[in-house]
Amino acid sequence: MNVRRLIPALAAASALATLSACSGESAAAGNTDKFDVVASFYPMQYLAEQIGGDHVNVTTLTEPGQEPHDLELSTRQTAELGEADAVLYLKSLQPAVDEAVAQSGVGTKIDAATLTKLEDHGSVEHDHDGEGASSGEASEEEEHALDPHIWLDPVKYREVAEGVAKAFEKADPDNAADYRKNAAALTKRLDALNTAYADGLKTTDTKVFFTNHAAFGYLAERYGLNQEAIAGLDPESEPSPARIKELQTEAKADGVTTVFYETLVSDKTAKTLASDAGLKTDVLDPLEGITDKSKGDDYFQVMESNLTALKTALGAK
Repeated sequence: MNVRRLIPALAAASALATLSACSGESAAAGNTDKFDVVASFYPMQYLAEQIGGDHVNVTTLTEPGQEPHDLELSTRQTAELGEADAVLYLKSLQPAVDEAVAQSGVGTKIDAATLTKLEDHGSVEHDHDGEGASSGEASEEEEHALDPHIWLDPVKYREVAEGVAKAFEKADPDNAADYRKNAAALTKRLDALNTAYADGLKTTDTKVFFTNHAAFGYLAERYGLNQEAIAGLDPESEPSPARIKELQTEAKADGVTTVFYETLVSDKTAKTLASDAGLKTDVLDPLEGITDKSKGDDYFQVMESNLTALKTALGAK
């Protein structure tokens, strides 16, 4: 039983309200009669919920609508992280979470980055006759970091799901059979999603798409596309004037029709580029959180919406 039930009712209500504001969940992060899992942000939360089913109590450190890259943890969140049975996170995406996990005494620490292979997708800036070379220097370290956006590739997300299931089985063996069953159902759906993307994007007028930040490198690589990002891996980074000029030129050369933006960060730069270059705009959601602006209620619905948007923008046959 949760010891918070023993404190006065008014204090309990206040504590739960504070927790809800921090995590988007009303349940406590630890000390329940279930397998308590703290997830760092939505893609990890979704895996924990789908694989854990009725046996887990899942809370998330990143509330709906909050951009996860810049997350700062409250003292309460850090304390409750230490009370959980397991934490599921993606190292390198959220430095504050990495630090809190390293310092916590959680028995089961599941780093999704160790369950598949992360890749360096390089700089978003290209050197055309020397132009733009200096503009990328300030962000060189950020641009050449390993790309953490593995959940946008259904195949890599499947690999992570399998690893999470095994970790749950080991940490909570009494419910291992159900974790295996739930994981099998989830991976089957991910296989179907992969097939839908492969078939839907096989034949298109162009293979190039413009997006707000470089979240879709794995997806592009998987399906033979070319992502051109306005910003880098950090959605808040500002593009150089040379980068904007480069994209305007490339749009004409490669038959680009659409500049994609996303729901959790400003769309100003994307819409300005589209207006200046005579292009359309649409949403390509990096699925870092689900809000009322999302084109779907969960991972699969948003990924299906993303596929529809890509097919339209790329001129799929």
